[in-house]
Amino acid sequence: MIAASSVRLGDIAMDGEEIYWLESRPSEKGRNTIMRYDSTGAVSEILAAPFNARTRVHEYGGGSMLVKNGVIFFSNDEDRQVYRLVKGEAPQRLSDEPRSRFADFALDKPHNRLIMVREEHSGAEIAPVNTIVSLTLDGSGKIRTLVAGTDFYSNPVISPDGRQFAWLCWHHPNMPWDETELWLADIQSNGSLKNPRQIAGGENESVFQPQWSPAGVLYFVSDHNG
Repeated sequence: MIAASSVRLGDIAMDGEEIYWLESRPSEKGRNTIMRYDSTGAVSEILAAPFNARTRVHEYGGGSMLVKNGVIFFSNDEDRQVYRLVKGEAPQRLSDEPRSRFADFALDKPHNRLIMVREEHSGAEIAPVNTIVSLTLDGSGKIRTLVAGTDFYSNPVISPDGRQFAWLCWHHPNMPWDETELWLADIQSNGSLKNPRQIAGGENESVFQPQWSPAGVLYFVSDHNG
């Protein structure tokens, strides 16, 4: 009864003059709905029950929603799949991978696809496999692996001109606040990645929150020098 009155807010996203965020409601068994503050100052709920915008990638979750030009992409907690939400329409499922979880979406508009982290669960006795993949937005649900070979991935980000792609990764037994690596690659015309190279992080250094500026500068936080 005490917890039911406590609403949690998170995952704030800016899209033009509109602001979006997730609102977790104990009164609805912890369902995460999507809220919008529009240019007139009106606040509205735009994700109807039973949809629940949440991901459990790396178990902790996070990065379950992306908003671009009024279109929302989100992970639905019940079936773990990726959905697209357009104003005035019902959510449309884009993926069909029942053994996978998805998080940290980035829109690659020139190639009409989402780039994101995928966590594959093959069985209880096998450790999940993490990769960075692309998901085509033409309705085919085609998934293509772009980056693999590391234990964990997060924060895939695409440069404003669509030519470069950066991401974070780390290895067992490290946690992301212990030691992470920041990688950068070039996006080719066919959508594949070329010339991947580590540009920051590594031994005893944690890199966090890479972000491209509108001018195409890649910023990030590091604990290397405090």
